[in-house]
Amino acid sequence: MDHRKRLFAASFTTLIVAGVGFAIRGAILGDWATQFGFTKLELGTITGGGLVGFGIVILAASAIADRVGYGTLLGVAFFLHATSAVVTIAASPIYGDGSGGNASAYWVLYAGTFLFAIANGVCEAVINPLAATLYPQDRTHYLNVLHAGWPAGLIIGGLIAYGFASADARVSHVPWEILVGLFLVPTLIYGWLLYRVQFPVSEARAAGVSFARMLREFAAPVLLLLLLLHAMVGYVELGTDSWIVNIMQNVIEGQAFLLFIYTSALMFALRFFAGPIIHRINPLGLLLVSSLLACAGLMMLGSSSTGFAIIAAATIYGVGKTFLWPTMLGVVSEQFPRGGALTLGAVGAVGMLSAGLLGGPGIGYKQDYFASHYLEQRHPFVYEDYRSETEHGFLMFPKIAGLDGAKVGAILEAPPAELTAVENEYRGALLRASIHGGQAALRWTALVPLLMAIGYLSLILYFRSRGGYKAVHMEEE
Repeated sequence: MDHRKRLFAASFTTLIVAGVGFAIRGAILGDWATQFGFTKLELGTITGGGLVGFGIVILAASAIADRVGYGTLLGVAFFLHATSAVVTIAASPIYGDGSGGNASAYWVLYAGTFLFAIANGVCEAVINPLAATLYPQDRTHYLNVLHAGWPAGLIIGGLIAYGFASADARVSHVPWEILVGLFLVPTLIYGWLLYRVQFPVSEARAAGVSFARMLREFAAPVLLLLLLLHAMVGYVELGTDSWIVNIMQNVIEGQAFLLFIYTSALMFALRFFAGPIIHRINPLGLLLVSSLLACAGLMMLGSSSTGFAIIAAATIYGVGKTFLWPTMLGVVSEQFPRGGALTLGAVGAVGMLSAGLLGGPGIGYKQDYFASHYLEQRHPFVYEDYRSETEHGFLMFPKIAGLDGAKVGAILEAPPAELTAVENEYRGALLRASIHGGQAALRWTALVPLLMAIGYLSLILYFRSRGGYKAVHMEEE
C-alpha cells in the first residue's frame, strides 16, 4: 500500500473510531440515567460536552496543523483516545465509593467524553485538509468518501449496542464499562497505519500562504454564511443522532438500534456516490435537496407510530443528512483554498460547537419540556412522584423539572407482570409522556433544516448571478 492510500485509510479509520464511540455512547445513555439518576438534559449536556470539546480543539489544531505537522497531531490524538477510555470507565467506581454521588459521576463522564472529543477534534483538523491535499482535483467527492468512515463506525457501534447494550440486549447484556472501551480496537489500527508513513505538504503551505492571509478569508460574507449554515448542520445531524436511539426506543421497542444502523448504512453507501451526483446538480444543489429531505424526515419521525411509516421517515431523514457535513467541507475547500486547514477547521468547529452547546442539550431540554408538561397536565400525581428534584433551563428558556431518569428507568425496564395495577398505570403514563416528549422534540428540530434550505437557495442564486458555481484554484486568485 503506497503512502497516499495508507494515509487515506488511516484518516478513514479515525472516523470509524469516532463513530463507534458515538454510537455506543448513545446506546448506553439509558444505563447512565438508571445508574446515576440523570435527567434528559443532564445526559444531553454530557454528550454535548463531548461535541464542544471537539469543536474547540479542531479550531485550535487547525490553526497549527500546517506548522506542527499532521503526523505529530495524529500521535497526540492516539494518546488522548486511550486516555479518554480510562477516564470514562472510572465513573462507576467513583460513584460507587460514595465520595461524590451523582455529581461526581456526572463530571467524570463529562471529562471522559470531553477527552474523547478532543482526540476526534485533532483527527478532524488533520484529515480534512489531508484528503484535500491528497486528491486536489476531486475534493468534494473524496471528502464524502472519507466521511463514509463516520457511518461505518456508527454501524459497527450500533451492531455492538444492539447485541450487547442495555437490559434488552439481543445476545447478552455486557456492562457499559466494557462496551465504551471498544473504540480502542480501531484506534490501534489507525496507529499502525500511520507508523513510519510519509505525510505530504499541504497546498497552502506549499504556496507559502501566511497565517494572516488565511485569516483574511473570514472577511468574506459567503464564508460567514457557510459557517452559520454548518452550525445548523451540526445541530440537526449530530444533535439528533446523539438522541435518536433514546427517543425512538419507546416508539418501536427493541428496534431503535436497528433503525439507527439502517440510517447509518444508507449514509455509508451513498457517500461513495457523491461525485456523480455533484457533477449533475453541483454541491449547493445537493445541499438544498438534502436539507429539504432532512426537514421532511424529521417531521415524519416526529409523527409516525407504525412500522412502515417509521421506516419511510427514517429513509428520508437518512438520505437527507448523508451529504450535508462532507459536502459543506468540499464547498469551503473549493471556494477558499487559501484558507487551508484553518477554514476547514473553522467549519468543523462551528458544527461541533453547535451540536454540543445547542443540539444535544437543546433536544434534551425539549424532551424534558414536552414530556413533563404532558405528564403534569394529564397525570399530575405521577408527575409529582417522578419529577426531578432539581430544575434546569436552557439558554433563555425557563427552568423546568424534568423526569428523574433513575426512577423512570426503573419502572419502564421492569416486567409489567412484576408490577402492581397502580404501578402499571404509572408505567403507561410515563411511557406515553416519554414518547410525546421525544417526538415533539424531533418535530421542532425539523425547523433547522428548513432554515438551512433557505440559506442554500440564497447561495445558489448568488452564484448564478456571478455565472454559476465553480471551484476556485489557488493560481486563479
